[in-house]
Amino acid sequence: EIEAKYAKKMQVLRDELDLRRKTEIHEVEERKNSQISELMRNHEKAFSDIKNYYNDITLKNLALISLLKEQMEEMKKRENHLEKEKADVLLQNKQLKEPLQQAQEQVSELQKKLAHYEKDKEALTNTKARLKVTQKELKDLQWEHEVLEQRFSKVQAERDELYQKFTKAINEVQQKTGFKNLLLERKLKGLLSVLEKKEVELSEVFAASNLDPSALSLVSHKLEDVLNSKNATIKDLQLQLARVCKAHNDMLQTFEAKLMAFGIPLDNLGFKPLASPVLGQ
Repeated sequence: EIEAKYAKKMQVLRDELDLRRKTEIHEVEERKNSQISELMRNHEKAFSDIKNYYNDITLKNLALISLLKEQMEEMKKRENHLEKEKADVLLQNKQLKEPLQQAQEQVSELQKKLAHYEKDKEALTNTKARLKVTQKELKDLQWEHEVLEQRFSKVQAERDELYQKFTKAINEVQQKTGFKNLLLERKLKGLLSVLEKKEVELSEVFAASNLDPSALSLVSHKLEDVLNSKNATIKDLQLQLARVCKAHNDMLQTFEAKLMAFGIPLDNLGFKPLASPVLGQ
């Protein structure tokens, strides 16, 4: 009975332990299945994310490749267009080379004419200035001449008056006799003396009317002042011309240096730049 009792308890205990073991195994399997399912979901999500990521990269790369192809085609078209334009420009340069050379020759000829024109213009200006000075001097001399003519007219009037007095005195001498004759002779001598003085003054007036030394000295000083002023102006213009010529030559040297720096030979210009001669060389 004891063995049966304990066998029954053993069987009950085995059943309980077996049930607990099965329960625990079932729980472990459920946890295992849930973990496997969660891992599979995570792996599928990660795989989907990676797949989407690489799909996006692939699509972007395809779009970029398509865009680059379009840009390359556009650049090829622009390159062909630029090549055509280059050919057209070279043809135009070749066609315009001869007219350019002719125009440069005309410019050189016009520059020479301009130089002569400037010289003639400067000479005309100097002549006008000298003419103004001469006209002023002429007016001064005319005024002096008028003054001398007035003095000469006055002297002539005095001379005529003296001649009249002399004639009258002679008539009176011819009419009177005796003591009056002697008195008249003395008066006649006095009148002759006055006449001689007036004639001397008249000769001095004639000499002064030809050219007064003081007037000559004044005119000479004025002429020297004008010449000194014009010489100073000429020197100033010569200095300005020298500065302009030097600036022109410096510009040509800089231009040639830039062409050499860019590797462009000077012979490709088709002409030789005209260098201005510096004053004194």
